[in-house]
Amino acid sequence: MNDELVSEKPRRASRAGLEVLSVFLRLGCTSFGGPVAHLGYFRTELLERRGWCSEETYAEIIAVAQSLPGPASSQVAFSLGWLRGGWLGALAAWVGFTLPSAALMMWFAFAEQSLHGRIGFAIVHGLELSAVAIVAQAILAMRRRLTPDWGRILIALVAVPIAMFAPASVSTLLAIAFGALCGAAFLRGDSAPTPPQIDLRTSHRAGTIAAVVYAVLLMASAFIPKTSTGVRQVVSAFYLSGALVFGGGHVVLPLLEHAVVSRGWVTQPSFLTGYGFAQAIPGPLFTFAAFLGASIQPTGSRVGLGLVALISIFLPGLLAMVVALSFWSRLREFRLLQTALPGVNASVLGVLAAAFFRPVCGTAIHSALDLLVAGAALVLLTVGRVRPLLIVLVAVVASVLMER
Repeated sequence: MNDELVSEKPRRASRAGLEVLSVFLRLGCTSFGGPVAHLGYFRTELLERRGWCSEETYAEIIAVAQSLPGPASSQVAFSLGWLRGGWLGALAAWVGFTLPSAALMMWFAFAEQSLHGRIGFAIVHGLELSAVAIVAQAILAMRRRLTPDWGRILIALVAVPIAMFAPASVSTLLAIAFGALCGAAFLRGDSAPTPPQIDLRTSHRAGTIAAVVYAVLLMASAFIPKTSTGVRQVVSAFYLSGALVFGGGHVVLPLLEHAVVSRGWVTQPSFLTGYGFAQAIPGPLFTFAAFLGASIQPTGSRVGLGLVALISIFLPGLLAMVVALSFWSRLREFRLLQTALPGVNASVLGVLAAAFFRPVCGTAIHSALDLLVAGAALVLLTVGRVRPLLIVLVAVVASVLMER
């Protein structure tokens, strides 16, 4: 009997890993619109349809990810995979969510083609309009759970201008810290039940090992000479870029430009063209690193350097998430932190609302017709319960028709 139980555990882990890989591979193929839109896709697919975690747990994971360096949506995907299937699930979530866009960016490095002309720009614009509807639907749905009273509504409202107008590198962190302070100070009498414990099946030891690896790689990357284009230099440049990013995926662009353009590894026109293509495909923006690694000239294996660059830029953010979540499940047991959590969750809603206004709406909405298309897409999502992928297709078709 004991042998049967022992042998059943690997089978359960494998099934969970395959489930996570399947779900996130589909999300990696359909999640257009940038990091904030990704969170909307995750919520629809994993909370509403599959019930992988509660709204409060989801908000906590977002808060942790937004407070760390690295790509927030990929860190949230990694954490949700971990929540569902342990270490194997976490790896499956990252691979599934990253693989489609990484493969496209790698192909683009060889094909040297991009979206040009009126139809190409119309397609990109349609993707942006679909992101407006998807993010708006996620914010409306999360609002009911995360801001059920006027106190938390006020915290969310104040978090919006903090996230929008504070320095980009610390704006999200400041907004979340504001929510935590308000929760600890003013929500002590909150009668809402404490969210269920987040069981991430990890330990202090795992977090400590991840912290040591993170620090060793960071120090090693800082001291590796940058005089050539070998594998060590590529690892160093992209690891440092991933480790120093606070405030969202787009903040990594100046770091990457310094890492590859200023050293003569990639030309400025190629860099900008690759970035434009990254905006038009689903999945995380950090997969731009695969294009840059494969574009470095002269090189031995372009595919090899593309994979090295891809892994190097994601690794620090994922290690940081392991460190944070290894201790988060224990830290949240403290009474003071429990009283702060409702304020943190409310401020997360404010951060998402700020991103909805800028850059999501600011990038996509240029006319009353754009607003009409985005509004219709939102109605289809909320009232018609239409799947997000169909919303993307509808918005793209509408954008192309408007361009004609």
